Order: sequence, then C-alpha cells, then structure tokens
Amino acid sequence: MKKVKQSKVKEEKVSRRGFLKTAAVAAGAAATMGFPTIVKAQGPISWRWQSTWPTKDIFHEYALDYAKKVNDMTGGDLKIEVLPAGSVVPAFGVLDAVSKGTLDGAHGVIVYHYGKQAALALFGSSPAFGMDANMNLAWYKYGGGKELRDKLYSSIGANVVSFLYGPMATQPFGWFKKPISKLEDMKGMKFRTVGLSVDMYTAMGAAVNALPGAEIVPALDRGLLDGAEFNNASSDRALGFQDVSKVCMLQSFHQNAEQFEILFNKDKFNALPAKMKAILENAAEAANSDMWWKSIDRGSKDYIWLQTEAKVKFYKTPDVILQKQLEIWDQIAERKSKENPMFKEILESQMAFAKRAVSWDMDYNANRRMAYNRYFAKKAPAKKG
Repeated sequence: MKKVKQSKVKEEKVSRRGFLKTAAVAAGAAATMGFPTIVKAQGPISWRWQSTWPTKDIFHEYALDYAKKVNDMTGGDLKIEVLPAGSVVPAFGVLDAVSKGTLDGAHGVIVYHYGKQAALALFGSSPAFGMDANMNLAWYKYGGGKELRDKLYSSIGANVVSFLYGPMATQPFGWFKKPISKLEDMKGMKFRTVGLSVDMYTAMGAAVNALPGAEIVPALDRGLLDGAEFNNASSDRALGFQDVSKVCMLQSFHQNAEQFEILFNKDKFNALPAKMKAILENAAEAANSDMWWKSIDRGSKDYIWLQTEAKVKFYKTPDVILQKQLEIWDQIAERKSKENPMFKEILESQMAFAKRAVSWDMDYNANRRMAYNRYFAKKAPAKKG
C-alpha cells in the first residue's frame, strides 16, 4: 500500500513538471507568433519640473509643449508636470535644484548658470562668430559642442543630463526711454541683461543688473532700471515691456545665437529604461522644430501688434554700436580665455565650426531682403510727365 502511494506521488511530480515545461514552451511559442503576453502593470512615473519663466511667457508654453510631447509619446508611462518660475526655487536656482533632486527636471537657458562657470555662457550669449542659433545647435550636435558642455558640467559637479534645443532669433539690443544713437548714450544707464552680455554692456558703460525675466518690467516701472533686454516680440509683449517703454532697438551681437536647455536629474534619468531615455532625447529634437515654427508665427504677429496697437517704435541698432560690440567681445574673449582654459577650448571649437558654416550659409542662401522688397516694400509713385 505504501509503495502505491509513493508511486502516485512520483507520478504527480512528473506530471506537474511536464505541465510547467509544456506551458513554458507554449508561452514562448505564443510570444514568437506575436500573441500578447500578460505583464504585471506598473504605475506611471511622475516627474515634477520647473521652468525659469512666468506662466504668461511663451517660453513657459514651450516647456509645456515639450512635456506634452513626452507624455504623449510614452503613452502616459512618464508624466511630466511643469511648474512656472519660482514655484519651488528661483529661476536662477534650477541647476542646483535638479542636480540635488529637489526637482526632477527644468526648462531654461544655459546662460542662467553663468555664475558657476563663465564658459557656459558661450552656448548663448556671444556673437558666436556670425552663427545664428540653428548653426550654434549644429555645432553643439555635430561639432563637438555637446561633449564640451558635458565636460563643463562635470567640472562643476552638476549631476544633470542636459539637452539643448529650440533656436532663438537674434535678440533686440534693448528697450529704452529714447533711441540709442551712439555709445555715449549707454554711459551710466541702469540696464538688465544676463550671461557674458553682462560683461559686454558693462564695458559699454552701463550699470548692469542680471534679473530673471519676471522681474524686469516691474524694475523698469519703478525706475530701478533705465533700460533692459529680454528676448523677442512675443515674450516682451507678454511681460509688458510696451507698458513701460515705447522704444525698442533691434539687432545686436550680445545674444544672437541662443537656444533653450532641458535639464534632468542624472540619477533619475539613468534609472529609466533605454526606450524611455531615447524618447526624452528625440522629443527634444521634435520640440526643436515645433518651437522654431511657432516662434516665427507668433513672433511676427506680436511684432506687428506692438507697432500698431501698442505704438512701439522699433529702430535698427546703429552699425557703429554693433561694431563696438564686436570689439568689446574680442577683449572679453581674450581675457577670459587666459583665465579659463575651458573657455578657450570652447571658443576655438566654435570658431572652427563657424568659419565653414557661416561661409557656406552666406554663399548658398539668396538675399531675402531683395525678394522681400520686390513683393512687399512700398513703391514710390511714378513721376508724371
């Protein structure tokens, strides 16, 4: 009787082992044939971001646009919530907050970290040897800029992953009480700018205060500033520059090749699956194009509104001032290159790329002013007789 029971137990073990083996084979076959397999569901990852822009600025909208692309592309598996400037930390404090993990990520500009390493400002506030922002991004991706940026962050111990994207149009020289016709007009002026532009405007005789975007117009309104520059027609309109000034000088070399930065805490980024990390990187490039197209559409409309509705007068910055900017920049670059080896390394890399890229651009692209004048410029009436 005992032998019979042992035999039955043995048969049951063999039977169970065979069943599991068969089930495993069947599951493998099902996966091979493309049948769905049941995977234990995991909750979505939620990340808290902060932009360096007030809610009303189009720049904050760009941050929301990127987050939406990520949220859509991951099917909700990663959800980025974007808070406006100051919600958790001041605008100039996002690098530290992301590096420490206080924030999971941020949207801003690399120039805002200028105080930690002056060479960071070369990614946005300089003449860039004639490159526009798209060319500067081309240098960043294909000319060695990305590796140099990573080297810079490593040198200051920043625990972040960074993506540069979103080319900006050349920024205005500034908003003033009256047109600036000569360099002497800048002497003693209380002026707002950021990055290496601080050095440039200081050398032009201004008393510079580096304020974040949301604080500029209130400072102008209270007389704490005599003039200021921020960025573009849409942002300037949203921030209310037209309410405190009716003069804006266009074209400048202080920030003619700037772009945005998307930051992530490195530990949290590295913990993601490879597929999700790829989505975050590729979403930045998708947002790059969308942001540029939106800026053309909205910027051109707001430029017209500022002229027609707000009665702002726009003036071209005189060539004598533009030439002086380049002279001053050369002095700044020489001095900082001697003080900072990484500054020199980045500068030389940009110059090598710009020499061929700007030459190619000028030679290949047709004169837009000629075509525009033909179709839209006012024609003088024909003379009679």
